[in-house]
Amino acid sequence: MLSNVEIMDKGINCLLESLGTVETEQFISLIMREKFDYTKWAQQRFAGIDSAEFNKVAVAYAQANSFQKKN
Repeated sequence: MLSNVEIMDKGINCLLESLGTVETEQFISLIMREKFDYTKWAQQRFAGIDSAEFNKVAVAYAQANSFQKKN
C-alpha cells in the first residue's frame, strides 16, 4: 500500500506528464477552489450503469486514448 505522500507524488507526476506545468497548476487551483465531492459526482455520473457496461466503456476508452507522455 502506498503512503499518502507516494500517492500525491504519483498523482502530481501523472498530471505534469499529461497536462504540463501550467495546466497542472490550473487544475490544482480549480480543485482547491471548488467544493467538489468526487464520490457524489461518480454516483450521479454512473447511476444506472451496471458493472459489465461500465467495464466495456472503460476498456473502449482506454484503447482509444492510450496514455502518452507530454514533452
